[in-house]
Amino acid sequence: MGHTFSEIELSNARDDELAPMTISALVDTGAPHMCIPQHVALQLKLQVQDRRQVTIANGASEMVDYVGPVRIRFANRQCLVGALVLGDQALLGAIPMEDMDLVVSPSRQTITVNPSNPNIAVSLAMGVRTYP
Repeated sequence: MGHTFSEIELSNARDDELAPMTISALVDTGAPHMCIPQHVALQLKLQVQDRRQVTIANGASEMVDYVGPVRIRFANRQCLVGALVLGDQALLGAIPMEDMDLVVSPSRQTITVNPSNPNIAVSLAMGVRTYP
């Protein structure tokens, strides 16, 4: 099976004056985070919030900037996330996909809104129970 890519819109959630960018992102449900190249972080003027040590696919470890907040839009969904500045290809990971209730369509090699919830994203939220 080939790689799954999708067009998503990214914007700086703190600066509505900046135009959003539409980019092609590799969809990877095995990766947790949104990853963006340095040039995207610069164009969106995203502020560095933190530094993170990450292990990349070849097993190497490196320190990268964690920027945000980034607004991601796809179809009728949006979410706000932080992003790791890493590599030369945007990567849409599991956290923003879950947040927007998106699913991978293997036959079309793309993502789509969850067909069980076509009009609004649905999330599972667990409360903490206290016992007497």
